[in-house]
Amino acid sequence: MKQKIKLIGILLVFVVFLACKEQVKDVKTEVKQEPKKEATEKAKPNGIVNGVKQVWIDADLAVGKKNIGKPGYSDVDDGYAVLQLLQADNVKINGLSTVFGNNSVDNAFAIGNYISKEFAAQKIEVYKGAATPINLDSVVTNDAVEAMAAALKKQPLTILAIGPATNVGLLLLKYPELQSQIVEVVLVAGRRTSKDYFKIGNKGVLAKDLNFDLDNTAFRVLLEHKVSLVFCPYEISSKVWIKQEDLEALKNTTPGMKWLATASQPWIEQWKNQGADGFNPFDVMASHYIIAPQDIISEPLQARLEINLDDTVKDNNNEVYKSYLLCTEENGAPVTYCYDVVPGYHQKLMETFKK
Repeated sequence: MKQKIKLIGILLVFVVFLACKEQVKDVKTEVKQEPKKEATEKAKPNGIVNGVKQVWIDADLAVGKKNIGKPGYSDVDDGYAVLQLLQADNVKINGLSTVFGNNSVDNAFAIGNYISKEFAAQKIEVYKGAATPINLDSVVTNDAVEAMAAALKKQPLTILAIGPATNVGLLLLKYPELQSQIVEVVLVAGRRTSKDYFKIGNKGVLAKDLNFDLDNTAFRVLLEHKVSLVFCPYEISSKVWIKQEDLEALKNTTPGMKWLATASQPWIEQWKNQGADGFNPFDVMASHYIIAPQDIISEPLQARLEINLDDTVKDNNNEVYKSYLLCTEENGAPVTYCYDVVPGYHQKLMETFKK
């Protein structure tokens, strides 16, 4: 009897030993398989090489140009955005494409070439892009789109799009596979509600959300292709001012800023005529976000297109409507919405101009 019990005990120990061995084997197998799983996961590209952010600029440059079809001068803030990035140590501009918007694409292309020649030793290639909004019945590429596509095939890029988003929209329609190569697109557009008016001065002038208004379809393409988007709207730029004393100070800095400050005089005079004592540098909010996002206060929201009465038409008795790019906490595509700047921002901004 004792021998039987002893034999059963030996068998039980043997069975337990085998079971433990199988468990250890399974654990080892799982440990071996885990690194394989991690190796197959693809890290999202950040577009930074040796600490330098790789950037493509798409702009409707209009510095010093008279408006087409109406009196006055066109915006100058796009010039400040380009020169700010050009002077930044942590940014490399991989190309500059131009688009219609504040002025004609031909004028934008000429100004882009001037900046490259005079202030960048022609090291920045300039490409002419779209002259009109996207036409879904005939989606046609251009030199800017092809150059942007070629650059994205080589490496991930952040795109600063400070005019209508037409060229970027065409890029995504023609080359949807390159969406994963776009780190993010930083744009100047959007608002929270259709009642958030873009006031210029104190004489009742309301501005358009121009980049969006000129090509709604391009923004719709960006939202539907789920590209990482950053919006720097009027809400943030309305809190930042460039005044006459700033222009005078900039004239004593770099050759580029001297040219730009001088060309800004007619522009600031237009704002003064509307009751303001300076102008809002709209596009600079976007370029500054690329250089130093810690200086820009933002929040995650969701963006969508919505039709409402046109806020720029006076005495609008339910007759004139338009699309709005609205950013709220629900119902839309995820975006980063920039709405304020950090304390002491003006000094930080001026320092980026004076380098």
